[in-house]
Amino acid sequence: MPVVGGCLAYGGCAGRWRPGPPPSGTDAHAARPAGGRRRAGCGGAARRRLGVVREALEIQRDGQKIRREEAGEDWVDTGLVFTTKSGRPIEPRNLARSFARIVAANKLRPIRVHDLRHTAASLLKKLGVAPRDAMEILGHSRISVTMEIYTHGDGESRQDAIKKVNGLFE
Repeated sequence: MPVVGGCLAYGGCAGRWRPGPPPSGTDAHAARPAGGRRRAGCGGAARRRLGVVREALEIQRDGQKIRREEAGEDWVDTGLVFTTKSGRPIEPRNLARSFARIVAANKLRPIRVHDLRHTAASLLKKLGVAPRDAMEILGHSRISVTMEIYTHGDGESRQDAIKKVNGLFE
């Protein structure tokens, strides 16, 4: 089940179920109205085929099919994976507001939607995922973006590095 990705204003993916031109009234990034500002860093890597968990996509597709049936003639077929109840692109501010409500309802530390990308990058690093693979997963076009912006050092990894260096001298 291939998905073709595009950038959201937050740097996440607004994938399409199939390749093809965006629906009328939207630009190539699909989450912004036509004429919307292109965000730096959103390029070909973000629009490549995504290696996303098949089961999650099947659940999303099934849910969208139900919403399509409920909406009836009001459904707008944009071909997007994540949409409003009527099939239209999700507005970034609405996504941010919904995310903030979920965070508050679950008594979590407030973060921005974009911070989830930083978290994902840090978790990939902690799991020992090769930087080149992390770059592909995160959709970056350059390894320097992954290494300099999205991966943050932590005390544990620094301690491990110091132990390894010390081991060289023993």
